[in-house]
Amino acid sequence: MSTALEPVSITANAAEEVTKIMSSKDIPEGYGLRIGVRGGKGCFGVSYYLGFDKKKEGDLEYIVHEIPVYVAKAETMYLLGVELDFYEGADARGFTFNKDADLS
Repeated sequence: MSTALEPVSITANAAEEVTKIMSSKDIPEGYGLRIGVRGGKGCFGVSYYLGFDKKKEGDLEYIVHEIPVYVAKAETMYLLGVELDFYEGADARGFTFNKDADLS
């Protein structure tokens, strides 16, 4: 099941890494990628997180690169324009969240 709204875009590199993790870590059937925010109080802004979870009541669900993605409706406004990417270089390796990325 997919909604028309996709608040977070996911690059091909990030999707490939998520798929590898789901396979290698035996993520259970019915689980998808949860993307959300924490914080948002005062001057500190929000921090983004991701993990694997089942769909919960009130979640938006959409499919990106064949991966089910879950976002809590209440967090959608903080995630609009965010891109999830995966960086692998000599200096670092990991997921990154890019706000207001050029998504065209």
